[in-house]
Amino acid sequence: MWVLLVLIGAAAVSAHLQDLAFDRQKVFRVILQNDEQVEIIKSLSNNMQVDFWQPDSVTLVRPKMQVDFRVEADKSFEVEDLLKESGVEYRVLIDNLQAALDAQFDSKARTTGHSYEKYNNWETIAAWTADIAAQNPDLVSRSVIGETYEGRSIYLLKVGKSGHPNKKAIFIDCGFHAREWITPAFCQWFVKEAVETYGKDTVLTTLLNSLDFYVLPVVNIDGYIYTWTNNRMWRKTRSKNAHSLCIGTDLNRNFNAGWCTMGASDNPCDSTYCGSAPESEKETKALADFIREHLSTIKAYLTIHSYSQLLLFPYSYTYNLPSNYEELESIARAATEQLTSLYNTKYTYGPGAATIYPAAGGSDDWAYNQGIKYSFTFELRDTGRYGFILPESQIKPTCEETLLAVKYIANYVLEHLY
Repeated sequence: MWVLLVLIGAAAVSAHLQDLAFDRQKVFRVILQNDEQVEIIKSLSNNMQVDFWQPDSVTLVRPKMQVDFRVEADKSFEVEDLLKESGVEYRVLIDNLQAALDAQFDSKARTTGHSYEKYNNWETIAAWTADIAAQNPDLVSRSVIGETYEGRSIYLLKVGKSGHPNKKAIFIDCGFHAREWITPAFCQWFVKEAVETYGKDTVLTTLLNSLDFYVLPVVNIDGYIYTWTNNRMWRKTRSKNAHSLCIGTDLNRNFNAGWCTMGASDNPCDSTYCGSAPESEKETKALADFIREHLSTIKAYLTIHSYSQLLLFPYSYTYNLPSNYEELESIARAATEQLTSLYNTKYTYGPGAATIYPAAGGSDDWAYNQGIKYSFTFELRDTGRYGFILPESQIKPTCEETLLAVKYIANYVLEHLY
């Protein structure tokens, strides 16, 4: 019976993927040597549908940059011929995206209920937020901080030992971009570790006694659901845009930090669309309002994204460095060393604009400008072999190593509160 349930669960999970036209779609990586090759990629994206994985948009493509992008199946040979003819250095990262999507569900924990070692749909995550709070009332409480464009409750978990007054807090969010499934998995893992190792792990126990952690498991709930039901590669929200048939805004371009300048688009059809105004999205507004209301207590902001294996800090909307640059760099260096110590996963760190590319309107820059001087963006595994479709078998190691970095940052914040 149990085996049958597992098979039914696996079939249900992959059923929606079978309906999609990802069969034989390819993901290419190109390394562009000069402006001429950059123009080739730009003209390519003008003439056909190109989904940029890294960087997020064709506007960010520069010489000497590694660029990952997805093309439709019927265009893949045409693209490959063009790259060969133009002398562009390239390789095929994913030969058949549908096969890779199906293979993503490779976890041994393939059951119908919630599991920390598989990707859980929103319905399962929402139920889990209620359960984990009900089962651990001394450590976890759940609140609703707003609702999404489609009217769903945005759940926030407060994790920390109750009965300790005047605690400072660290805010952690996941699931800004719908297709980055590994990120909600990390937020769930963090809460699991908090409740399971409290009283056993001395560092985490001290942190939970002394600090509260606000954990927002999925910011872009509507988009996340859409990746399970309609389009696994969806990135933005699901809001309608005035005077456009194109749907959605990039939540991480929708904050009032250099809004809609470098690395953001004012075209609603682009994946980096900044929205009609700062905080135009209900999800952005809910998150920003909560942080504004708790500015006196929130001392660090950590936002979890994928992929690239990076630990970034402000700024991304300008090449100017933050006032405490040396401190942030020192924290990032030590945190990445902690992360690497477990599985030897290599991370790069630095200010966003200089380390990867400029991107205006991001939540980390906004939080920093609110006075939260410890503000970091994680870009989790991997570096492109799987990209947004990291297999479930990598959830556990990814979360374990990331937790080491988060614990380091939290401990640093605790030691430097006063």
